[in-house]
This record gives sequence, C-alpha cells and structure tokens, in this order.
Amino acid sequence: MMGKNKVEVKIAGKDYTIVGTESEEYIQRVGLYIDRKMNEVMRTNNKLSTSMAAVLTAMNVADDYFKCHESESTLKKELKKLHDELSELKDERKRVTEENSVISNKNSNLQLELAKREAELREVRNSLEKASRTRP
Repeated sequence: MMGKNKVEVKIAGKDYTIVGTESEEYIQRVGLYIDRKMNEVMRTNNKLSTSMAAVLTAMNVADDYFKCHESESTLKKELKKLHDELSELKDERKRVTEENSVISNKNSNLQLELAKREAELREVRNSLEKASRTRP
C-alpha cells in the first residue's frame, strides 16, 4: 500500500493541509487548479462568500469533468469504429493480395502458353517457308 502524503496548499488565500496517496507534486497541481478556478469565480463576482465561491467552483469543475467524460466516451466510440474499420481494411487487403497472387499466377501461365504458341507458330512458318522454297 502506498504511503500517505501530507501537503500544504493555498486555495483562495487560505492554507489547507491535504492528505492523500498521490505524489506531492500531483496534489500541488490539483490545489493550484482549484485555486485558479476559485479565483476566477471570485473575480466574476467579488461579493460571493468563500463557501458560495467554493460551490460554484465545484459546479464548474464538475461541468469540466462531465464534458471531459463525454468527450472521452465519444473518442472511445470513434476509436472502436476506426479499429473495426482498420480490421476490415486489413481483411480486404489480405483478400486482394491473395486474389492478386492468383491472377499473377494465371498471368504467368498465360505468358508461358503464349510463348509456346509463338514458338509453334515460328516452327510452322519456318516449315512453310522451307516447303515453299523447295517447290519449283
């Protein structure tokens, strides 16, 4: 089990001792984030009490969280869709590669057949040529 860290953070001008299992740097970053959010809320309306500013800050942070969560969900769906599409494209590529191999083999066989027929044709022409020369 991780040890607990005791960290002093300043939020909205007040010092707080935060205890958590996260690193001190992380806790400081979270505290700084909340401090900035609270200061932003308090600048908007300087008549707010600290507790009201904290509630509005909590609402803003929750809003950020829900938007990020929704965005993450959308991105995960898009990633799955792209992964499925990639899988289909890989299957298609494999099929086309195999088809190309079959066609390439047929092409090689046809070229061999053509070469044989051309050789036969040359022989026939040569034979006809010889026969026509030997005729008086």
